[in-house]
Amino acid sequence: MDAAALRALQAPLKDNYRAAPGAARITLKAKGSIDETKIACKIETGRAIAEAGLHPLSGGSGAELCSGDMLLEALVACAGVTLKAVATALAVDLKAATVRAEGDLDFRGTLGVDKGAPVGFEAIRLFFDLDTGADEATIAQLIKLTERYCVVFQTLKTSPASTVTVQRMSLA
Repeated sequence: MDAAALRALQAPLKDNYRAAPGAARITLKAKGSIDETKIACKIETGRAIAEAGLHPLSGGSGAELCSGDMLLEALVACAGVTLKAVATALAVDLKAATVRAEGDLDFRGTLGVDKGAPVGFEAIRLFFDLDTGADEATIAQLIKLTERYCVVFQTLKTSPASTVTVQRMSLA
């Protein structure tokens, strides 16, 4: 897909969202259910069932997916798609690109071993390895726009309001 094709694809969407801002809003949803036989949660991904469990540093076997890894994978996926879309829109020739993410965790926090240790990532780093003939200014603009429009990156960076709600399930 080239820049013209991407603009043609997105133009009617953008026009609609300008005319009816509410049409651009969506509530994405995820759902999972606990496994009754082990410490795991089955997540419905829309494509398959993914099973998440404890990371080996918190007592897991490593057979299930780690939700921390899944968070980093979601960041890489979103940043990669955004990078490609921005490069296409700017007509930047990317011969190849690799997106990597790393995150630092201290499992003393999540296991309650040290109340001063944080629960969750202390730092997340996103890396772009690019094979392109573009100049440094173009690459800087490409990355700036990728950061700006990457939903997962911006969500992690700005920490949206989050709530927890509990409902009792009917056992009948």
